[in-house]
Amino acid sequence: MQDKKHRARRARFALTPVALVAFALLHSHASAQAVVPVEEAPLQLKRTPLLAEEIPSIVRKEQPSFVYGNRLSGRSDLETVVEGNAEMRKGDTVIRADRLEYYQPDDLAKARGNVHLNKAGNIYDGSLLELKVDAFEGFFTEANYQFLKNGAHGEADRVDFIDDKRAIIRNASYTTCKRYPGPSWMPDWILRAASIRLDNEEEVGQAEGAVLTFKGVPVLPIPSISFPLSEKRKSGFLPPTIAIDNVNGLDLSIPYYWNIAPNRDATIFPALMTKRGVDLAGEFRYLESDYRGEMRANVLPDDKLRGRTRWGFSNTHTGALATGINGLGTLGINVALNRVSDDNYWRDFSRGTTSLTQRLLSNDASLSWGAGNLSAYVRTLKWQVLQDVSAPIVPPYDRMPQLAARYARFGVGGFDFSLDADYTQFEAARALTGQPNAKRTFMLAQISRPWQAPGWFFTPKMQLHTTNYQFDVPLLNGATTASRTLPTFSLDSGLVFERDASYFGRNFRQTLEPRAFYVYTPYRNQSLLPNYDSGANDFNFATIYTENAFAGNDRISDSNLLTVGATTRLLDPDTGAEAARFGVAQRLRFKDQNVTLPGGAPVSERLSDLLVGAAVNLDSKWSIDSTVQFNPKTSRSIRSTIGGRYAPGNYRVVNAAYRMQRGSSEQLDVGWQWPLNDLWGDKGTDRGAGVGLGEGRWYSVGRMNYSLRDKKLVDSIIGFEYDAGCWIGRVVVERLQSSTTTANKKIMFQLEFVGFTRLGSNPLQTLKDNIPRYQYLREQTVSPSRFSNYD
Repeated sequence: MQDKKHRARRARFALTPVALVAFALLHSHASAQAVVPVEEAPLQLKRTPLLAEEIPSIVRKEQPSFVYGNRLSGRSDLETVVEGNAEMRKGDTVIRADRLEYYQPDDLAKARGNVHLNKAGNIYDGSLLELKVDAFEGFFTEANYQFLKNGAHGEADRVDFIDDKRAIIRNASYTTCKRYPGPSWMPDWILRAASIRLDNEEEVGQAEGAVLTFKGVPVLPIPSISFPLSEKRKSGFLPPTIAIDNVNGLDLSIPYYWNIAPNRDATIFPALMTKRGVDLAGEFRYLESDYRGEMRANVLPDDKLRGRTRWGFSNTHTGALATGINGLGTLGINVALNRVSDDNYWRDFSRGTTSLTQRLLSNDASLSWGAGNLSAYVRTLKWQVLQDVSAPIVPPYDRMPQLAARYARFGVGGFDFSLDADYTQFEAARALTGQPNAKRTFMLAQISRPWQAPGWFFTPKMQLHTTNYQFDVPLLNGATTASRTLPTFSLDSGLVFERDASYFGRNFRQTLEPRAFYVYTPYRNQSLLPNYDSGANDFNFATIYTENAFAGNDRISDSNLLTVGATTRLLDPDTGAEAARFGVAQRLRFKDQNVTLPGGAPVSERLSDLLVGAAVNLDSKWSIDSTVQFNPKTSRSIRSTIGGRYAPGNYRVVNAAYRMQRGSSEQLDVGWQWPLNDLWGDKGTDRGAGVGLGEGRWYSVGRMNYSLRDKKLVDSIIGFEYDAGCWIGRVVVERLQSSTTTANKKIMFQLEFVGFTRLGSNPLQTLKDNIPRYQYLREQTVSPSRFSNYD
């Protein structure tokens, strides 16, 4: 126990003869150092445990207590009374008051008059405090409080501290709106409750007998509600969601979240759709050290519009399966299931499935194994095709089953070689595919000898393809089996030149990379073979330097062609980051390509279309990427894709893309997030991600896909966000094309009370999925430190 004046007095000392001698020695030593300077190592900063965010209870009990004040009195090891500017410190707890009494045997502190309590950054101010300091048990009367993690504050008649993690606030108010000076200030939203139970260990609050008021209007009487004190998950009812669309009508859902364990949770979300009925849905997620997955299901017992029960199910699972068998070891397992009740499901519930193509639902399961240079897997794939009589789909083939294996070695005497084998049983409705089902066996052996150095590479390669088919019904020529064996030779080569260059006032390392790729595959007539999994490769820079013009194993193109191209890059000389890339490539065909897909025509053009591409990222704000397929004979582009992004800072991004396939489609795609206050010169303050640009700001968000060919919008999302600081309002309108003549329309509106809850339909995931680089206005990335609110 010390008095500040006493401490200051003890800081002074008299200059005794011994002190004078020591001073003289130090002075002479310093003078000698001035004559002969000695280099000293710089000071190294070290971490200190004294600045730990959390103090363990065992350590806290051993920490000393410090008491300060104008007047101190008491009995040693029994009691201490401090009057006038009284202050007590112990660990992460600070108490200040006009008068402070501390009873050491009970570890009990009593404070009166202008009491201020800081517990690990949480602040309480009031008139009377009684507290067992280590156990943090006691009460505070007529208290104002402010919490560190979410900035919430309010007033209470009484605060009961259960322990250092739990408290009950009686007759309390709660808001995260910033307080401004003046007696007339009122928060935009406030929760008033008979009691609020706070659990900082679970990071959850529970309000009883509460009313939520917004702009002075009571909007939600709440007998009981739980709310988060941080981003940590918690069990309980989630805020209701409300949406309106032209298909389901008013859609109201009150989800319940169950935090089963740190690695498992479930959500139950019943929904009332005024045009259809009650939909019961649920989701279960799990995460273990060697596997993870998610299951989702819903059922609509009696759809008023369709007159039948509707349901959907999806499941994903990935992980490892330990067999315990020597030599077999661990298997990889992957499952992705998607099933729905009927063909109209995709039209009525456009967001109800995670399948990439809404009308093609894959059900895929596989087991994989690998050891050293050998790997293998077994797979089953079955499709559910949602047919539309006005636009029927030829179904893809089920693989029931598929078995594949691969053996590969690299750098064996300078050679790389591999052997791939695949057995697949293809099944589909013959009435829709127009060809027989089959069992296909395919093998590919290849060997290459790469030579490479920093400035060049040269790689000859030989491949041998062999395929065998067994059909369930005869082909047109009466055959029930077929086979094909084809060799392929390719030669890939290139050079890399570098030089220092300067453009736009910047220094670069510029490269020039010419490349030549030759491939030869003899012709084999494959016109009678069915096609189960082959398709034409897209014409781009990734496929132009490949041996086969087709993907899959049912068609192997006959080739005698040379692909030549060149790429130049501008690289940052310090970091190696690519600032710009320009490329051009073209194929020179020495012989017609006669192998085609069913219904296709042979390729006789000696010169292919010219492929030109560019990507520019000279400035972190701008990026441009484009690819153009140009026909030299017609002097017209066949296909063009040009995209760009402008992102000068947080919450400011514009994405634009133009896509054209001549004779097929031409679309313009624009997506954005931008503060509207910029229009009248109010730029706000860029405070980083997750906190917005300041309160009182409007943001425009959206994405529009427009068909220039059809002169109409295809899909669109347009909305506005308003950030008031302690609350955020959102209105988003979504339009999704469901057919050539119909579209689903939905209105989503949400009111987010920052640090408390959200009301309405949540459009955030929709915005995140559709607007590249969209940023949440509120997203806690790190927890605030208790030292940011240190007394």
